[in-house]
Amino acid sequence: TPEFSATVLEGLLKEYKIRAIVTQPDRPSGREDKITYSPVKEVAIKNAILTLQPEKIKDAVDEILLLEPDLIITCAYGQILPKQLLDYPKLGCINVHASLLPKLRGGAPIHRAIINGYKETGITIMYMDEKMDEGDILYQEEMPIDIHDTNATLFNKLSNLALDMLLKFLPEYIKGNYKAIKQDNAEATYTYNITKEEEFISFNDDVKKVYDHIRGLLDNPGAYFVANDKKYKLISVDFEYCNDTDAGLIRGLENNYFRIDAINGFIKVLKIKPEGKNEMDARSFFNGAGRSLVNIKTRETYE
Repeated sequence: TPEFSATVLEGLLKEYKIRAIVTQPDRPSGREDKITYSPVKEVAIKNAILTLQPEKIKDAVDEILLLEPDLIITCAYGQILPKQLLDYPKLGCINVHASLLPKLRGGAPIHRAIINGYKETGITIMYMDEKMDEGDILYQEEMPIDIHDTNATLFNKLSNLALDMLLKFLPEYIKGNYKAIKQDNAEATYTYNITKEEEFISFNDDVKKVYDHIRGLLDNPGAYFVANDKKYKLISVDFEYCNDTDAGLIRGLENNYFRIDAINGFIKVLKIKPEGKNEMDARSFFNGAGRSLVNIKTRETYE
């Protein structure tokens, strides 16, 4: 459904005939609740591909089987396929997952890889089964996570890796030149989708953990802190280790960044979006609302 999948779909269309795509239903978004199409549906419309959008995949089983697919590929779809679908295609059903399985099974592996401070992640192409991300592994490649990667940049890197891997793997898979490897369930870890509560940033933690938490949520769904009962959305940040800090204290403008202390260091806010205003750089923010926040502490919790 998301942009990650759209990148993969566009690349596959150059080499393979896609009979149909299945994506989530259109949803309202923005302040005006305007109906928007998923990135995958946009690609499908542009290429005149049949688009199915069931609320639940089980409601579209008959329509999909009428298309007589040779192969079904899922990529960031978010639902487990029913057995009737899994058993039908002569080439099976395979899934593209953005982690090195069995690590980070579940719905938010890219976010969690950064939030958890991982130094590497990757893409796994696997057989689908009736459990979440537990199918046999067909092909994996690793990718390092840069210290300045955000959720958005890593999404982009991994989607391009996923496409490259599929284009290399599928010709061999179709010829039967592969070996399926069972996952070691004892090594499995799980990710859950980001909650609204997790978008709130507390600075009362080690600075690297705070930094990883923030960049793991940029640019979607976003991360914010609260001061003087107003929300401030973080757009771009960096960090620095330092011994003399007071966790949560807002120090103000330093060298073109806005400093907020954590434990063992401080966060450098480079771009920020105050509640009800446009995003701005640190100096512009300081010259406006930011100056009044100097030497006060961010809220520890927010409801």
